[in-house]
Amino acid sequence: MAAGGEALKADDIGERAAKPAPRQERSQQTYERLLQVAGELLAEVGIERISTNQICARAGMTPPALYRYFKDKYDVLGALGRRLMDRQNAALFAWLDRHARGGPRALADATEELLRATAEVTASEPGAVWTLRALRAVPQLTHVRTESHRLVADRLTDFYAEFLPDVPRQALWRRLRIAVEFGFAADEMLTEETGVPRDEILREAAAMLRNAVRER
Repeated sequence: MAAGGEALKADDIGERAAKPAPRQERSQQTYERLLQVAGELLAEVGIERISTNQICARAGMTPPALYRYFKDKYDVLGALGRRLMDRQNAALFAWLDRHARGGPRALADATEELLRATAEVTASEPGAVWTLRALRAVPQLTHVRTESHRLVADRLTDFYAEFLPDVPRQALWRRLRIAVEFGFAADEMLTEETGVPRDEILREAAAMLRNAVRER
């Protein structure tokens, strides 16, 4: 029996289709309210202990109301993950748009700015560190993280390919995909590592990422 009283069957392992987010304004407000409460609760009790019943009790809703939007607690965690990834990616794409005219050198010089912007998004999301852990630890949620990071690698590859025409696109994508993973790992480190000052993590990570894309 999985934590929170929800059985986890063999068929649940791997990617599962999540319920789509609602489109009507009132339903969207309820949906966001549930995610907000779930994030706060996740920060308090962790992945194993959180349950849909706890979320409902904290939100002042009945379980049937929650199940209109989510199938189970893993669906809630997946939605939290997608929201966090989307907001992190929005910060990255905005950064890319700001500096794209300056070419790769401008992006390299602004790498620490990107890491700080991403960190601000992560810090603003309730339960973000536990959401990130869930995306790594729960098998049926790992695709949320990988699909989002691949999307970022695609966008960056489209940009850099123009400036590095002699680098095969597949090799360029591979380098960027690794760089993306490293960048988000540094973001997680900010929330977990107390032995290294925050500014040093950002500075050292930015220096490493500046060398991620170069013609070889």
